[in-house]
Amino acid sequence: MDYYYSFVLGFTFVLSFLYAIAKICGRGSKKLPPGPSPWPIIGNLHLLGTKPHVSLANVAKIYGPVMSLKFGQITTVVISSSTMAKQVLKNQDQAFSTRFIPNALQAHNHYQFSVAWLPVCLQWRTLRRILNTNIFTSNRLDANQHLRCQKVKDLIAYCEKCCEEGKVVDIGQVAFKTNLNLLSNTLFSKDLADPFSDSKVELKEVIWCIMAEVGKPNLGDFFPIFKKIDLQGIRRNTTIYFGKLVKLFDGLINERLEEKRRFHNERNDVLEAFLNISEENPKEINHNHIKSMFLDLFGAGTDTTTSTLEWAMAEILKQPEIMKKAQVELAEIIGKGKLIEEADVSRLPYLQCIVKETLRMHPPVPFLVPRKVEQDVDLCEYIIPKDSQVLVNVWAIGRDFTSWEDPLIFKPERFWRSDIDMRGQDFELIPFGAGRRICPGYPLALRMIPVILGSLLNSFNWKLEGGIGPKDLDMEEKFGITLGKAHPLRAIPSPL
Repeated sequence: MDYYYSFVLGFTFVLSFLYAIAKICGRGSKKLPPGPSPWPIIGNLHLLGTKPHVSLANVAKIYGPVMSLKFGQITTVVISSSTMAKQVLKNQDQAFSTRFIPNALQAHNHYQFSVAWLPVCLQWRTLRRILNTNIFTSNRLDANQHLRCQKVKDLIAYCEKCCEEGKVVDIGQVAFKTNLNLLSNTLFSKDLADPFSDSKVELKEVIWCIMAEVGKPNLGDFFPIFKKIDLQGIRRNTTIYFGKLVKLFDGLINERLEEKRRFHNERNDVLEAFLNISEENPKEINHNHIKSMFLDLFGAGTDTTTSTLEWAMAEILKQPEIMKKAQVELAEIIGKGKLIEEADVSRLPYLQCIVKETLRMHPPVPFLVPRKVEQDVDLCEYIIPKDSQVLVNVWAIGRDFTSWEDPLIFKPERFWRSDIDMRGQDFELIPFGAGRRICPGYPLALRMIPVILGSLLNSFNWKLEGGIGPKDLDMEEKFGITLGKAHPLRAIPSPL
């Protein structure tokens, strides 16, 4: 009996041991994605360079569309193909939906209130619903179309004045002010920049500085021990820049509350809607949420659209034949010299092709907004370890030779009879991301970019300042969380 009991006990132990070994071996067959060997302490930080999107695209050519690197103490997985982007952003969207929070965004506790950085939770869903309902639905966008039309008229009027006086137009600057005033009128019913004067340019610099600081490689992100120390001063700088915008928003909120108290009138804008929701249900949204949403909107809604318009004009000026083809289409369908309205865009296929090609070659956010996994995740034959940062290199995907013919050439005609969409369904072209964390503002961007670009092309001819030839135009990139031109595009308008 003792022998039988010992045999059963021993047999059970052996089976349990073999089962554990099988589990370990099974788990061991799932491994980290391939990647370059890390150096001691710094890992692969030396590979980033000044243009990480380019550096990591080149490394991916060696290690494949899913690769792992060690940035300091942080495992980072980089996705560089449309197939793997679809797996991460659609098929396994829920597992990859949490944000990796840059240390810079601890400034003013922005990440705790921001719809862009909150994890997917009840608060995030509430804020996203409020944002979409009050700004980005088709009905709301249609209702505010007259505001966008007026800002485009202001832009063309300024360029007309420059045309008459032979002055140079800083394309990025005027595009920024157009988008800034469009957004501020939608949110606050007022301009925040005097149209096309030199006043209040600081606001542009503040927003650009925020995007640059958040996009910088930060030791606090790679070595948690340095988070509080802030060796590079990135969080300190971001705190200063955020503070300027928060002060502005506080003033606008207090001004509106005083106006409501004294005159009992209501405006038909986003601030009014947000304050009403906050008053009726403060658990849904408070003033911190409102200010954080405004920070997100001004960052994403001005800088990204501005960079896209500047890159589009740069590519068009580099290839004057593209400008001519666009102007012929505009003259035939709209009439030479007329402003473009949003309803016209669907009848302008070549203009739409130019916008798509610009967003393919120059996605405004080259890595999208970084994600992380909160637990180990199986991705195809690999394991993505808990707390890994996940970057989707849409810049590399847009220049992938396996997806695009002649991907390094700006060729709008490639989209001429193409059904490829930019709304997160076709993963060869996802400038706004995809899945539940797709950029909520893309419906506005897809209305504004072709209207502004088409109006500029249908109102004037353009040439580079200083007699610079098209082939000599500097196309150097400036890396931040958004991807802008390193050197401002300056062009001279002339009559058609």
